Amino acid sequence: MSPLIIGLLMILVYAPTLWVRYTLWRYKEDLADIPGTGGELAVHLIERFGLVDVTVEECNPGQDHYNPSEKIVRLSPDIYNGKSLTAIAVATHEVGHAIQFQRNDPTCLLYQKYYPWALKIQRIGIGLFSIPIFSVFMASPAISLLTILLAASVMLSSAVIHLIVLPQEWDASFNKAMPILKEGKYLDSAHLPKVHNILRAAALTYFASALADVLRCWRWGGLFRGLRF
Repeated sequence: MSPLIIGLLMILVYAPTLWVRYTLWRYKEDLADIPGTGGELAVHLIERFGLVDVTVEECNPGQDHYNPSEKIVRLSPDIYNGKSLTAIAVATHEVGHAIQFQRNDPTCLLYQKYYPWALKIQRIGIGLFSIPIFSVFMASPAISLLTILLAASVMLSSAVIHLIVLPQEWDASFNKAMPILKEGKYLDSAHLPKVHNILRAAALTYFASALADVLRCWRWGGLFRGLRF
């Protein structure tokens, strides 16, 4: 495979992830006109919408999510303690998921039905390269190609499932978080176009990450080493 084709594939696969990361980074600076942190807003919204037994806690960086089984909104330090547009938008997005499950929205069925499969398939793709016998397969270019295609197909399946679940993420951003922030006047109206971009990035985070894993798995173990096709 020529370097040009490999380069184009990398751009195609990583572009969504790079855009998501750039967007969240671009608006991460604290603003003086934001009165509270993302964590404080999440607690307020939980109380405002009467989300029973839902709590908020700080988690590791980049691990923002809502856990429906534990009813916990988990926010990374920059979101939990931040007073930035990114902090406010992401915190509201995660509370949007809590609202979905509290109301038993139809989109929740997508998560419950497909997301566990996405995680299982992802683990299979990663596990393929932890099996010692695959190091033997790498000695043969032809078998190497089949091995790479098998692993990439598995990881691509995970990305497709994340795409199926995307309506739930989109709903949390634009049917929950955006109306909450706009109608509740939690932010100056001048900030809303920027928040719209952040919420789009938040909705695409999991799919972009799963898509990047497709190419990331190709690199494990020096898969391109000595491969000619």
